Amino acid sequence: MYINGTNEEIPGGVTLYTADIAAKEFTPTLAASLAAPFQGLKAVKTESGTVNFVVNTLAHNNGSAYNPEFAPVPLSTGQLYDNSYVRHWDVYITPERYAIFSGVLSPADGGFTLDGEVKNLLLGINATVSRPETPVQPFGDAGDYDISPDGSKVAFLTKAPQLPKANYTASYIYVVPFDGSEIAVPVNGPGSTAPETAQGASESPRWSPDGTKLAYAQQDGIFYESDRFKLYVATIDGLSSKVSPIAADWDSTPSGLTWSHDGKELYVVSELYAASRLFIVPFDADASFTPENFTGPETTVADFTVLVDGSVVVSAAASWTSRVFYTQTPGEEKKVLFTANEVDPELAGLGPESTSNFFYEGGDGDQIQAFLFYPTDFDATKKYPLALIVHGGPQSSLGDVWSVRWNVRLWAEQGFVVAVPQFTGTPSYGQAFTDAIQGNWGGTPYQDIVKLFDHLEANVSYVDTDKAVCAGASFGGYMTNWIQGQELGRRFKALVTHDGKVNQLAQYGTDELFFIQRDNNGTIWADRENYARWDPLSHAANFSTPHFIVHNDGDYRIPIAEGLSNFNVLQGLGVPSRFLHFPNENHWTSNRENSKVWHDYIFNWIRYWTGLDDELIQNLVITQ
Repeated sequence: MYINGTNEEIPGGVTLYTADIAAKEFTPTLAASLAAPFQGLKAVKTESGTVNFVVNTLAHNNGSAYNPEFAPVPLSTGQLYDNSYVRHWDVYITPERYAIFSGVLSPADGGFTLDGEVKNLLLGINATVSRPETPVQPFGDAGDYDISPDGSKVAFLTKAPQLPKANYTASYIYVVPFDGSEIAVPVNGPGSTAPETAQGASESPRWSPDGTKLAYAQQDGIFYESDRFKLYVATIDGLSSKVSPIAADWDSTPSGLTWSHDGKELYVVSELYAASRLFIVPFDADASFTPENFTGPETTVADFTVLVDGSVVVSAAASWTSRVFYTQTPGEEKKVLFTANEVDPELAGLGPESTSNFFYEGGDGDQIQAFLFYPTDFDATKKYPLALIVHGGPQSSLGDVWSVRWNVRLWAEQGFVVAVPQFTGTPSYGQAFTDAIQGNWGGTPYQDIVKLFDHLEANVSYVDTDKAVCAGASFGGYMTNWIQGQELGRRFKALVTHDGKVNQLAQYGTDELFFIQRDNNGTIWADRENYARWDPLSHAANFSTPHFIVHNDGDYRIPIAEGLSNFNVLQGLGVPSRFLHFPNENHWTSNRENSKVWHDYIFNWIRYWTGLDDELIQNLVITQ
């Protein structure tokens, strides 16, 4: 069963098809014509032979599915708001909200046909402040809901209906009858059987194989997006639930919850030392239980499937290979099925030897992990310019991973040794280490980077710190801007900032207010000094290192005014600088042709200022 993204009868709609994959010929049969761009199909076949399915799409205020092809065009383009969000990620908020819809396919003429209409399962939820929405935007998907194995119930998550979305991260799990005959009931949150401390964001609702239990993860804090997620299992009886925490003391954040086939264990993904690993947790584990990683340190897990015998099929990657598939049984050696760098000529010459990592003492005396990446023709007897990349987040990591946006291998292939520190604030080293960046953006994390530079200069002979560049995006861009105004900035030949903040006092132009208020330990009106303390623009008189600025028009997380302000200051000071923007990109540069321009001009910039290129590319330059 699958969704076809076209509908010949209804513009903007989709169609559902079914097929017998065991038949000699694969012959899809039309089962349903749906009048909106539904997506995120999940389905089960019931004992009666029907197929119960759930999909999602935007819905009108009245709950009906929204089809943009039939939306009236207003005479005015004005949009009026009484509360936040006004815009989120890269879109302005419209009246519609995502909702999940249930439908039934009944057997008919050797295939299936839609029985009645699809039903919105979010109707009736008591929303005092924020209307319910599933999947939760901007990155929610079908993982935000699940249909029970017998097809009788649906579990989903939505942001807390009694709190403003822009100011709080809280979201709750609900259970609703598949047929929508009753209003959805919350499993966690205020008034539930979940621990009173569990009030934050929820994720990954997953039914057990027998449909009697529901596993999920939830944070405690209601406005801290980088709080530790904890595991919970709810025993479900009708629409009633009894919630129990499991492995509550495990100092790690699990995600990607998947039940074992016997319903006794949960397979989860969690970061350890800047890479995603797999762990197994018994569904009734006590608070002191600490699971062990069983997938090894060689690659980072992207996805996995649990097999009947308890082994897993894993899709993974590393900086030296875009994809690895292998099977793994806990306690046994993995069996590699496919490794991209062994078959793709574009990846020839890459391997685990292309990277290394080490620990050094950071600004507060903590042991900081850093990764080094080498060009394929690396010779340890030679010297290479240094490219120091500062990851974003800041509660994020950038280790030995594959990326199509910040691919450390591409940077190394420009003739650099690339260094990436997992500075204070990086997850996967314990929650206390992650929390330590709050109110401390330009403090300990900056000192961690200074200490890394010092360590490389004193101990790594093949790194030429006299020819060093620094680059970063988002928080990494902020840190690069902060470095520009500090002593460390004078030790770099060039800097690159992608969508980074330069004016900490202008942070209220962002979308997710909970982030800036938590990371700055307060609001701009009550705690202004917290914002001003680590403001790069306050040190603008020190800006002097050549600086390449990228900022995209569609970035509502860090609005383009930040990049323009930075560039205008640099130009006013006479600092060699460039400003690149893409009108159709957001916080990321994702379009393939735009990505090529991004890489071409940035790589030329860092190569020029380190003496590897003779001149700067001028093709796109708009002269005054």
